[in-house]
Amino acid sequence: MVSIILHTHLPYVVHHGTWPHGSDWLFEAMAECYLPLLSMCDRLMADGIRPGITFDLSPVVCEQLAHPDVPAMFERYCREHADLAAGDRATLQAEHADPRLIALASFWESWYTDRLRDYTEMFQRDIIGAFRRLQDAGAIELMTCGATHGYFPLLAEDSSIDLQVRLAVAAHQRHFGRRPRGIWLPECAYRPAYPWRTLMPVSAYAVARPRKGIEEIITANGLEFFVTDEGALANARPLGVVGPDGHRTDYGGTYGTARRLLDERNPLHIYRVGDTSHDATAAVLTRHTQIAMQVWSGRTGYPADPDYLDFHKKYYRSAKRYWRITDVTADMAYKDAYEPSWASQRVFDHAAHFVRALEVTVGHRRDTIDAEVAVCLPFDTELFGHWWFEGPAFLEHVLRGIHASPTIHTQTASETVDRSRASCVVQLPESSWGRNGTDEVWMNPQTQWTWEREYRIEHRLLRLREKHHRSSWDATMHRIMHDLYRELLLLQASDWQFLITTQTAGEYASMRFYHHAADVDRLCDLAERYMVRRELMNDDAAYLDEVERRDGIFPELLDVIDR
Repeated sequence: MVSIILHTHLPYVVHHGTWPHGSDWLFEAMAECYLPLLSMCDRLMADGIRPGITFDLSPVVCEQLAHPDVPAMFERYCREHADLAAGDRATLQAEHADPRLIALASFWESWYTDRLRDYTEMFQRDIIGAFRRLQDAGAIELMTCGATHGYFPLLAEDSSIDLQVRLAVAAHQRHFGRRPRGIWLPECAYRPAYPWRTLMPVSAYAVARPRKGIEEIITANGLEFFVTDEGALANARPLGVVGPDGHRTDYGGTYGTARRLLDERNPLHIYRVGDTSHDATAAVLTRHTQIAMQVWSGRTGYPADPDYLDFHKKYYRSAKRYWRITDVTADMAYKDAYEPSWASQRVFDHAAHFVRALEVTVGHRRDTIDAEVAVCLPFDTELFGHWWFEGPAFLEHVLRGIHASPTIHTQTASETVDRSRASCVVQLPESSWGRNGTDEVWMNPQTQWTWEREYRIEHRLLRLREKHHRSSWDATMHRIMHDLYRELLLLQASDWQFLITTQTAGEYASMRFYHHAADVDRLCDLAERYMVRRELMNDDAAYLDEVERRDGIFPELLDVIDR
């Protein structure tokens, strides 16, 4: 009925800076999003309410949450921010500031102290374990994502996409004890099968050659479904209906409800993705844009309410937030002090309104068609707590309201797919949930240089593997290649192009991309040299130690490369 999917991802930032760009991104998400949402799930379960939501946890986020250095770093982060708030209180008192701001400084000091206690006592410094516990209790579902969130449609080799997916499945199984059934395609970016080439000056990929559809790659790795944006479904080509025996009736031979579903391609239903050259494979859940934007939009949705905490205005001394939105169009100078009790009432009202909107939407669709109805609502997890401070409280009220509703209920993504028994097959276009539903956020004049470099590196690694087959590797070569592939995967994170394009942390993203690219090239050089001399030269061993200390994640990487 209502399938809420929270996409949980950050690029790899441990040991890559702190503030304003670096590990503090992870710690903000842990304090403001992950811990509050886990606490929410536990409260609901204690009250006999199954959350029934789906968390997509990207493998690179899991690697960071499980990193042995993170607990001490996060605990220090919480203590430092509690101290900053205490210092704010003293400064505001000395400045004879608005008493409401002084009270808010105390609020923040307690808030960070509480998050530290939640982490160390309630969750025993193990966020991954908390998610796994909820999964094993049947409270939530856990999906996976591309290993490092590579932008699949623009990667030059199908083997690169396959590695992102295979590694994701293996890492997910290591962390959560079971294989995922679904995958969040990074940026909801999809590409069908077609002869692909690049128009950039990279000769290796200048000639069109057949490429697999992304649905073929994910199903080959045992995954059953993914998420897409509404625009992609609206522009999909209807192919027909697949029966229980796997036989497909072409679109021209369909009629009745099936024909209507194919013609309307409504996001309230589940479809299967296929191609004219192969039968249906993965199922696809589609974001219902109109309903989702009521929660997503910071301009016209609930998060724009004047009583909610303003994300942008921060106190000069500590970057703490003490003001409410007041007016989304107002200058920062005119923001009023935040009143937590006002925000709490607005959360309750907005949640009730949202539940009613879901009931009306589902009820109306049920009355007009004889087919299973499901509202798919995918969001970035960071919306709930980071971008919208009151978001976790809103979500909890929504889940309680749905539980009390006589007409709707939550179900996980897998339950939605199973219950739908989807048989209508469509061919999706190349698409994303970015601007205009295209690749333009990730491929544009500002980011073209990253793709030229990435394509040359993909091709160089392909040639290296052809020249030096794995059967000829000794233990040292295995180590070099493990480091090389890991740096390539980190290089491929779609975050770098996104941050460059949006100019939110463009210099940091450009630096990270350049450094990972430089590491890949140096490791390729090292591999070539080692395979000739069979010994490490000069500072090679120290360099490998440094790379592994900095980026030592995905221990199963080499095991899945040639599987």
